[in-house]
Amino acid sequence: MHINVTDQGGKRHRLEALEGFRVMEIIRDWGLDINAECGGACACATCHVYVADEWLDKLNAQEDEEVDMLDEAFMVEDNSRLSCQIIMSEELDGLEVSLAPGSEKERVAA
Repeated sequence: MHINVTDQGGKRHRLEALEGFRVMEIIRDWGLDINAECGGACACATCHVYVADEWLDKLNAQEDEEVDMLDEAFMVEDNSRLSCQIIMSEELDGLEVSLAPGSEKERVAA
């Protein structure tokens, strides 16, 4: 299984994915620039992604907690989701997401 991720710079990445893993974990573990500050606890919005329209109906419904967290994200769109709330399954093989602005790791000035 795999997911396709477009990073903040517009580069597309095809990432191998394992069933049962959070999409956020897959993106983070492959070393892409995602903050994922809370580690998947749905306590921040730093794993915000845009899901390609053709995949939206295949995702689990948003819980109230996720909707509340997205209120804190930058540039929320109709296809915004927190990648920590998307669990990889065979039905999501080939999932297309784009990392949203504000999901980057914070940079420390030298």
